[in-house]
Amino acid sequence: MIRVLIVDDSKVSQQLLTGILNSEPDISVIGTASNGPDAVKLAVTLAPDIITMDINMPGMDGFEATRQIMEISPIPIIIISGVDNLSEIAASFRVMEAGALAVLPKPPNPTHPNFISACKEIISTIRIYVEVKVIKRRKIAKVTAGTIEPVIFSPGQIPRLVVIGASTGGPPVIQTILRGLVPSFPLPIVLVQHMSPGFINGFAEWLSVSTGFPVKVPQNYEILKPGIMYVAPDAQQTGITSDFRIALYSDPPEHNLRPSVSYLFRSVVENIGPSAIGVLLTGMGNDGAGELLLMHKKGSVTIIQDKESSIVYGMPGEALKLGAASYILTPEDIAQELSLLGGRHN
Repeated sequence: MIRVLIVDDSKVSQQLLTGILNSEPDISVIGTASNGPDAVKLAVTLAPDIITMDINMPGMDGFEATRQIMEISPIPIIIISGVDNLSEIAASFRVMEAGALAVLPKPPNPTHPNFISACKEIISTIRIYVEVKVIKRRKIAKVTAGTIEPVIFSPGQIPRLVVIGASTGGPPVIQTILRGLVPSFPLPIVLVQHMSPGFINGFAEWLSVSTGFPVKVPQNYEILKPGIMYVAPDAQQTGITSDFRIALYSDPPEHNLRPSVSYLFRSVVENIGPSAIGVLLTGMGNDGAGELLLMHKKGSVTIIQDKESSIVYGMPGEALKLGAASYILTPEDIAQELSLLGGRHN
């Protein structure tokens, strides 16, 4: 039985979430809290398997409550937040810095057409993350120069683009990578991050503010510029054209996902060739694994995250099985390797 603590200052939201979760035979809500201090206290006394956490609460907010819980008694925490306010969405991702694992939208009214799908997403996320062995949030490590051997490129293989795919557990890893890149990183970066609809713009805002690296959600046919990360928008397959533009399509989902990492990586194989660097990070499933192999065979440098630092070793693990990786690295070492590879561009 999965034992859940619900933290939300709205009694209506508490009751709605309680009803959703208690309807599942393997999930039981063992307590509710309406503020941060009560959340911290109940996390210790009840020892739940997982916590759903609101952001905006009177007094101690969700960020501080999460920080204290992760210091005192680390427990998997999922943020369930509104999606109608950009600043609140960005604040939701800030809580991930304190140790929260995922961000989901609050479920709509039961009469809403998306209610059933929202419930399924919350339930499946709880079942996934309850298995995560959380630890006290470690500080971001500084990148130490000289520990990674540079790649020897053949003529005409100088990197011009970085493409990254991530899913479960990706946001804090991406934050770590951006923080570790050298100043004035010379390559554009295109990212597909699997995420609930409505959060991408807030995610981009959070990354930009928290890392100092320019991050944006692109427009269709926007020209890629050096030193900017472009985050694939909701519900659009995102590709790269041969003249280094973002191309957005309404093509069908791949692996039930849109945007899909596979779609992005395949467009790079077809249009950019070996002049791209492919990175596959923590996440469930196998999205992007086969296409990372195609990039590898094409001559691109390919990097996967190591198992120890991954929340879920699905996507990079599948790529490893296929032999698709040039490197298996920690997030900090990925930043260093990208910095070294980017230096070859100059």
